[in-house]
Formats: sequence, structure tokens, C-alpha cells
Amino acid sequence: MDCFSLSLPLFLLVLSTVSAGAASGINQNGKLGESRPRRDLLDNGLGRTPQMGWNNYNHFPTQLNEELIRQTADAMVSTGLAALGYEYINLDDRWAEQNRDSQGNLVPNATRFPSGIKALADYVHSKGLKIGIYGDAGTLTCAKTMPGSLGYEEQDANTFASWEIDYLKYDNCHNDGIRPQERYGKMSKALLATGRPIFFSLCEWGDANPATWAPSIGNSWRTTGDIKDTWGSMISKADLNDMWASYAGPGGWNDPDMLEVGNGNMTTEEYRCHFSLWSLAKAPLILGCDIRSVDNDTFELVSNKEVIAVNQDVLGIQGKKVNRTGDLEVWSGPLSGNRVAVVLINRGLSTATVTAEWSDIGLNSSVIVDARDLWQHSTTTTIQYQVNATLDSHACKMYVLTPQ
Repeated sequence: MDCFSLSLPLFLLVLSTVSAGAASGINQNGKLGESRPRRDLLDNGLGRTPQMGWNNYNHFPTQLNEELIRQTADAMVSTGLAALGYEYINLDDRWAEQNRDSQGNLVPNATRFPSGIKALADYVHSKGLKIGIYGDAGTLTCAKTMPGSLGYEEQDANTFASWEIDYLKYDNCHNDGIRPQERYGKMSKALLATGRPIFFSLCEWGDANPATWAPSIGNSWRTTGDIKDTWGSMISKADLNDMWASYAGPGGWNDPDMLEVGNGNMTTEEYRCHFSLWSLAKAPLILGCDIRSVDNDTFELVSNKEVIAVNQDVLGIQGKKVNRTGDLEVWSGPLSGNRVAVVLINRGLSTATVTAEWSDIGLNSSVIVDARDLWQHSTTTTIQYQVNATLDSHACKMYVLTPQ
């Protein structure tokens, strides 16, 4: 059965099954195959589509302070990125003092955040945005600059809620060897008990295969180690994330780490591949560049409404690699409205033509489609059998195919 021969009742059944937390079971050819059940989903009503926002770590790992956060919130609105769905402004490590206060509470660093976190949250909220914070499921954070939350889960969750935090990125350092299911599970329950909806992002690095157990605990879970601003790091993270595709869906997402787009060590075409693959894979779109001074090329990439729409598609099925011939790859996944998203990518060092046959992406050979080029914003009509493109080294094309 190809993607476009589903009857309406069956299509709606597939949609409801994915939304309820069962894997769609898209096989390597993009067809509906043997399903793999997902775990029960975290019942906090969040993450129905992948989260979008910004985090300081990739560009400002040590320069975190309240002025940076305020300016970034301002820029998110003034650039129009907020209107495109980028809503979370997230603090990473180094926001707190080294020690808790006499009551055991986390304390904002007086130098970096003299106004306190609650005042900062109020400012971010005044811009129509949401604010996120960082914690660790161990005794110390990874930078060893502030306490972790191990043993303080309820107290810290209540602190975050009192500050009106909307998002928690929860790291995995200095964890005393305790099972991650236990450590992350305690914080998940503590967040729920506060009564405040707080998006829970597990930064467990994929060490204990969190895709197999994290859906009932968090709204997203890292499937990889930390990304770096290089082609090799980025593309390897896409590969590692791909193997867990069937576990993602509305309410819980695979996370191959934050976006490096705009940080300067890759070419524009490499960043285009980065953003295309993250969008197709329904990965979180968490910007990591300085959006206060974003250049035109970077802005064009991260503000592409058509590519973002693939990431935010209501069906919520993670696209995946469906064909590889040497360094030439086809990635694809179904979208709502009986459409299919396709990324053609040339990972090699010389120019080559990449072809997606209909059989690669689950289409019947007789289907005729309109192909929308999401980066050129142009449509080619009456395409049959295949779509192809001649691509330079480390370049890609991204299409949405709509059957006539």
C-alpha cells in the first residue's frame, strides 16, 4: 500500500494512533509497515509539535547574563522569528550560584542575573515569549559552576514554577551512576506536581537509549552527544538520530541537539542541509546563533516558512533516510494531506546527481505529483516516477510532493 492509496478512515486511524503515542511504523521505503509501540506519553499537554526557540550554549557558552537574554528576546520579536514559532528563550549552564542558600534553594548568580530569574521571566513573557532554564540530573552541572538537582527534584521544580519557568533542559553530568530512568523520572513527577506546564527536555545524550523509555517522562530526549559547528559533527548527529525515528511523535520528540546554523564554521549550503534534515526529522528547532546580529543568509535559512511547516506538520511522523548510494542520499517522510517531504543530499566531495525514485518514498509508480522546491519557492508540475537534482558537494534540495 503506497502513501497515497490510504483510504480516509485508515488515514485518520494512523493519525490518531501517532497522536496517542504509538509509532507509525514507517519502514525504509516510507510505507506503513510493522508498527513499534511507543511508551505512554507524558501527560502535560506540551510538545504536540517539536519545540522551537533559542539557547545560549552554542554561541555563548560562558557569556550568559540577563542582558543577553533580554536583548535576545527583543530580537526574537523584532526580526519576526517569534511570529514564525520560535517561542522559547532558554538559559543554559552557569545561571546559578555555586551553592544553594540556607534553605537549600537554587540561587541566581548575583553578577550574571542581578534582577533575579523571576524578573527576567516576566520580561520574556511580556514579549509574548516563553522562558527556559537549565538543570542537571546529578549533583553538579556539567560546567561544575552550580548545583545539580539530584535529591532536590521537588524543591527545584517548585522553585522553577514559582519563577514561572516554561521549559527545563535537564542534563546528565555527575549522576552518581544512578539509572537515568530513575533520575529523570523523579524530576518529571516533580514538574507535574507543581501544576505549571513545563516542557521537559531530557539531555541524556542518548547513552541509555532514551527513545525507548523517555516518552512517558519527557517531551523530548537527546539521541546524541553534543553537536559541534562542523559538517562531520552535524551529519553524524543526523545519522544517529535517524535510527530512533519510529519512537517520535506528537508529545515526544527525538533530539539530535541544537542548531548550529549561523555560527560560522559551515558553509551556507551545509547549514541549509542542517536545517533541512532537522526539519524533516521533526527535531527541535532550537537556534544557537546570535540572533541580535544575524546575517541575511542565516536569516533566510531559519525563517523559511515552508521548511518550518514540514517540521511542525500535524501528522508528526519523523522523516528518515530511505536510500543511500555511496555519498548520495534520499531522506523522506509523510506529511498531512497525503503529501511527502523529500530531502536529496550529496555528502560527497564532488558534484553529483541525486535521484529519489517513487519506490524509495512509498509512491506508486503511476502517481503524478506537483513538486514544491522549498528553498527556491517554486513548483514543478506533472512529475512522474522520480525527482532528481544535480548537487554540489555538501548541498541539498528539499521538496514537498503533492499528488495530483
